[in-house]
Amino acid sequence: MNRIIKIVLLDILKNKIVVSYTIILALLSWGSFGLEDNSAKGLLTILNVILFTVPLVSILFSTIYLYNSAEFIELLLSQPLKRKKIWISLFAGLSIAMVTAFFLGAGIPLLINAPGIVGFMMLLVGCLISVVFVSLAFLSCIYARDKAKGIGVAIMFWLYFAILFDAVVLFLLFQFSEYPIEKAMVGVTALSPIDLARIQILLHLDQSAMMGYTGAIFKDFFGTTIGLILSFLLLLLWIGIPFFISLKKFNKKDL
Repeated sequence: MNRIIKIVLLDILKNKIVVSYTIILALLSWGSFGLEDNSAKGLLTILNVILFTVPLVSILFSTIYLYNSAEFIELLLSQPLKRKKIWISLFAGLSIAMVTAFFLGAGIPLLINAPGIVGFMMLLVGCLISVVFVSLAFLSCIYARDKAKGIGVAIMFWLYFAILFDAVVLFLLFQFSEYPIEKAMVGVTALSPIDLARIQILLHLDQSAMMGYTGAIFKDFFGTTIGLILSFLLLLLWIGIPFFISLKKFNKKDL
């Protein structure tokens, strides 16, 4: 199992796309802090990168890599190896590679320019978001044998969580504005890993006022220790549940 992880990890880290992704993250991160006289403004710029660019690259690269590794996976399946170990090894290799790329590209600038709790929080959230969308990539691949269809599903996952989910939430807020649904919005937030990440970072940046009255509700809940722990547990569930579903499907799938 460790040998498979090592092979996958070394193969990905030598990939030009991952190297380019790391360099682009580094340029954006160093540039954000270098161009802004206030580190908080730089952090808000990096926040947008974490919420949009990191998920998109993580899910697209992982999806394409899995489809391109079909022959390698079939070779592994011909060996006396359990399917569970193969799938977990591929997931571990891809996750470690994407987290490493994020850490080298955005994590180091964050730790140097924002060494406090906010920088650490953004680093942790960025790593978790990377793994969440790797997990969703595995789910996309296992449910679509066709490469084009699988990539399409992956893009739809990203579009939904990055853009459409917020549109749905705003629609609900406008439609039911006469009712006290702000507290219900806390529960709805759990349905999107990107929203969970956004709220945690904005709260630690003391930018909850940007979310209006609903922001006060979020601060009362997610700003507490219990809320913080719960939000990270929810992000871990967003990693575990899609991957567990894909693992069950992979164990039964006829390749």
